[in-house]
Amino acid sequence: DKDPFHLEFIISAKSREHMFELVKRAHYFDGDLESKLPNVAFTGKKTVVYTDRQRNVQVSYVNPVVPAVQEFTVFCQHLSETLEFGRRLEFYRRYQKLALDDELQRMEEMAKDNELAELPAVAPILQSIAKDTSVMNMVRGRALRLLDKAGVRNSFR
Repeated sequence: DKDPFHLEFIISAKSREHMFELVKRAHYFDGDLESKLPNVAFTGKKTVVYTDRQRNVQVSYVNPVVPAVQEFTVFCQHLSETLEFGRRLEFYRRYQKLALDDELQRMEEMAKDNELAELPAVAPILQSIAKDTSVMNMVRGRALRLLDKAGVRNSFR
């Protein structure tokens, strides 16, 4: 059994516009997206569903050849990674506070390398860690630095 985790967030206008621009450049996922190169590493099957007033598309791919689809995929993977950090941080804050430091350190490194997207989505969890006096000060400091990177620390105080 997995612990249920629910996170509602609003994606930033900048990211939303960027995603829709990529979808447009990808011709709304129409056509053959898959690379035909032999011996390409299997990186997992991805499925995208796109619906608007004119289109209802569902496409699966492993290694996309279309640059806009590649960029879209990377953005979605970075967003997914951010949300997964949020899920794990919430769990650790409740049940394994000593695991928070390693997790937040990894998160800081990935954020520094621009491998996360939409950090404000996990700001409430980071804020709860930063406020939690039962965790180590260095853990709270990491949470505050990530809130700074997310641009939401001022709303915390």
